[in-house]
Amino acid sequence: MTADAPISRDTADRPSRSFTSSAPETARASSGLPSSAVTSAATAAAGASAAAGGAAARAARVEIALGDRSYGIEIGSGLLGDARTYAGLPRASRALIVTNETVAPLYAEALRSALSAHYSEVLVTVLPDGEEHKDWPTLNRIFDALLSQGCDRKTVLFALGGGVVGDMTGFAAASYMRGVPFVQVPTTLLAQVDSSVGGKTAINHPLGKNMIGAFYQPQRVVCDLSTLATLPARELSAGLAEVIKYGPIADMDFMAWLDGHVDALRAGDHAALAHAVRRSCEIKAWVVGQDEREAGLRAILNFGHTFGHAIEAGMGYGVWLHGEGVGAGMVMAAELSRRLGLVDVAFTERLRRLVERAGLPVRGPVLDAADNAGRYLELMRVDKKAEGGEIRFVVIDGPGRAAMRPAPDALVRAVVDACCA
Repeated sequence: MTADAPISRDTADRPSRSFTSSAPETARASSGLPSSAVTSAATAAAGASAAAGGAAARAARVEIALGDRSYGIEIGSGLLGDARTYAGLPRASRALIVTNETVAPLYAEALRSALSAHYSEVLVTVLPDGEEHKDWPTLNRIFDALLSQGCDRKTVLFALGGGVVGDMTGFAAASYMRGVPFVQVPTTLLAQVDSSVGGKTAINHPLGKNMIGAFYQPQRVVCDLSTLATLPARELSAGLAEVIKYGPIADMDFMAWLDGHVDALRAGDHAALAHAVRRSCEIKAWVVGQDEREAGLRAILNFGHTFGHAIEAGMGYGVWLHGEGVGAGMVMAAELSRRLGLVDVAFTERLRRLVERAGLPVRGPVLDAADNAGRYLELMRVDKKAEGGEIRFVVIDGPGRAAMRPAPDALVRAVVDACCA
C-alpha cells in the first residue's frame, strides 16, 4: 500500500474535515489513505495464489494502527487450521473457542487442533445460531463456560463464526475479569469485511440493535477465504452489502470494480473475493485508525445502517439478515441524499442496480400498515447516532464522500414512502 495516496480520484484534492454535532460535516478521504488495489495486480495475484491453496495462499496482511493495541488482519486460504496462523498471540494455558451450532461441525475441530500447538487445553462452547440469539441469555452461556471451567484472566477467547458470534465473544472478552484477550476468526463474508474489524462488540436489546456493548479490540483477525465456500447464497449476498458500502462512502474506483465483478463475487470466484475482502479491510482499517471510538469519521461506515437497523428491529431480529437490511437501507439513504440535493438520479440508480445485482432487497418492508414511515422514525430515534432525539443520517455528499446530517421528518417520511414495498 502507498501510505500517502488518495483513496480515489473523487477525493484527491479535497481537504478532510472532522464531524461536529452542530453542523453537517463531510468525512473525506484524503492524504494518508491506502491506495486503491483496484489498479494493481497485487491483489489479483494474491487471489490466484489463494485459489491454488497451500503456503502461497498466506498472502495478504492489513494492519490496524492503534498504537500499542495495533493488530493485523490475515487474509488468505488455509489459515484457520494452520497452527502457524496463531503464533505470537498472548501466552496462556487455556483457550476457549466460541462458535455456533452451524459453524461448529464445519470448523471447530480444525481450529481446536491448530490451537493445541499453543495451548495446553482448548475448550469449545457452542451457541445457538441467529441474530435472535444475540442477547443476554446467550452471552451468559459464554460466561458460564468460562466460570465453570475455572478460566483465568489470561485465557484467550477465539470467536469462530459470523458477526453474531464475533460481537458476543468480543463483549464477553471485554467483560470477563474486566478484560481478557480474544481473536476473531470470521467465517462469513459480512464478518470478514466489517464486523470482525475495529473492535465493536455488543448484544441487541428489544428496543435497539447493538445498544449494549463496548469498544474492545481483538489481538488478531484471521480471514480464511476457504470458509466462504460453505456460505449459503443468501449469506454471501448479505455480506456483499457491507462490501458495496465502501464504494459510495470512500472509493468510487472500488465501486466501479464491483460493478464489473459482482456476478463473480456471487458465484464465489476466489480471486474476486480475495480482492473484495482485502480492499474492504484496507478502507475500514484506515477509518478505524483515525477514529477508533466513532467520534466522527468512523460513522461513515454506518451508511445504510440507520434505515437497516430499523428494518431488523421492526421485523424482529433474524427475519431479515443484517446485510439485507443494509442493502435496502443504502438505497433509502441514497434517495435521501438525492432529495437533499447531494447526488443525482444517475448515482442513486447505479447504486440501486448494484445492490439488486448482489441479490439484496432494494425496497424496505412495511413495518406498520397504519403509519409505516412513523414506525421507521420511531425506531431510528433509538439509533446510536441520534442526538437529543434527532436522527442523524449517513448521506452521500457526492460520489465517494460521506457526511452525517439530520433531515426533516417530512423528508424522511417521503423517502420511506417512496422506498418501501
